[in-house]
Amino acid sequence: MAKSDYYGTLGVRRDASAEEIKKAYRRLARELHPDVNPDPETQERFKEITQAYEVLSDPSKRQMYDMGADPFATAGGAGAGGFGAGFPFSDIMDAFFGTATGGAARGPRSRARRGRNATIRVELDLREAAFGTTRELVVDTAVVCDVCTGSGAAAGTHPDTCDMCHGRGEVSQVTRSFLGQVMTSRPCPQCGGFGSIIRHPCQECSGDGRVRTRRTIKVRIPAGVEDGTHIQLAGEGEIGPGGGPPGDLFLEIVERPHEIFERRGDDLHCTVQIPMTAAALGTILTVETLDGAEELDIRPGTQSGQTIPLYGRGVQRLNETGRGDLLIHVNVETPTRLDPAQEELLRELSKLRGEERPPGKFAPGQQGFFSRLRDAFNGR
Repeated sequence: MAKSDYYGTLGVRRDASAEEIKKAYRRLARELHPDVNPDPETQERFKEITQAYEVLSDPSKRQMYDMGADPFATAGGAGAGGFGAGFPFSDIMDAFFGTATGGAARGPRSRARRGRNATIRVELDLREAAFGTTRELVVDTAVVCDVCTGSGAAAGTHPDTCDMCHGRGEVSQVTRSFLGQVMTSRPCPQCGGFGSIIRHPCQECSGDGRVRTRRTIKVRIPAGVEDGTHIQLAGEGEIGPGGGPPGDLFLEIVERPHEIFERRGDDLHCTVQIPMTAAALGTILTVETLDGAEELDIRPGTQSGQTIPLYGRGVQRLNETGRGDLLIHVNVETPTRLDPAQEELLRELSKLRGEERPPGKFAPGQQGFFSRLRDAFNGR
C-alpha cells in the first residue's frame, strides 16, 4: 500500500486536474531544486515532489495510487524514488528555462522586427459614408532610415560579430547537480542576443534603422461604411526596428450626424410636417434625398405617424449590391389658432360630417402602467 500523501506533497486537491498538478510541480521544482537550495533537506524534499509528480501525472499510476495499490509495482523496475521512463526531466527543464530539453537552438535574434500598428480617426458626413469617398491623410509614422537603409550602422561600417557568443546570440553554461551535468542557455549579455554589435551607430537614426517623418497617403473609403467601422490598410503602419516589415494602418470611421436624416443600418429615416388639410385632401411634397430633391405623393386621408417608403434611396450596402430605403414619417399638424372665418368653415364641416360631438374611439393596448399591473394581478 502506498504510504506517501502525494496530493499533500504537491499541495493540490485529490480531484485536481492534470494541468493543476503540473503547475504545482513546476512551482515547487523552481523553489526546491538543489542548484537553488543545496542543503540535504531540500534535496530530499525535491525527490519527494518529483516522485509525487511521477505518480500523479501518469493516469494509470494515479489510478493505482487512488485505489491504494503500489503505483511502482509494474513500473519496469524503477523503484520508488527512481527515475524510470516516466521521470519528468523535461518538466524540470521547463520549470527553469521555459522550454524542454532537446529543443532546437534559438540562434541569434534578428534586429529587424515588425512595426507597430497605427489607428487614425476619419470623420465623414452621411453622403461620404453612403457613397464612399477618397481622402488624403497625413500620417506621422516611422520609415526606413535613408542613410543606413535600416541596418543601424554608420555609413561605411557594418555590425561586428560578438566576441562573447561568436555570433550565436546566446551563451551556454554547464552546472553540476545530483542529476548530473545540466547545460543551460541564455541570451548573450554583451550583444543582447543579436549575435552582433553595432560599434558605430548611424547618426541619423541612432542605430534604430528608422526615423520618424510625416507622409501623405491617399485612401479610398468604400461606400456603406458607418460609425465605428474599421478599415485595415495592410503594410501602411510603422516600419519596424532594424528596417523590419511595417505594421498595418487602421482607419476608424466617425460619421457626423445629419441635419435631416437619421441612419439606422442601411436605412434612412426623416420626418415631414404637413397641415391637417393636406393630410385630408392629399398633396404633392418636394422632399430631400441623398440623390437630390424628389416629389412625394401624400395620399388623401394620410394619418399622423404613417410611414411612406422611398425604396432604394438609403445607404449603399457595404461590400454588397443594392441600397437601403428612405423611410419618411408623416406628422400631421393640428392648427392651434383659427380666425373667425376658418373657425366657421370648420364648424360647418363638422356638421356635414356629423362630428359636432364625436364619441371617441378606444384602441387596444393603450392603457397605462398601473392599469396593466392591475390586469396582471386580476389574471386578465
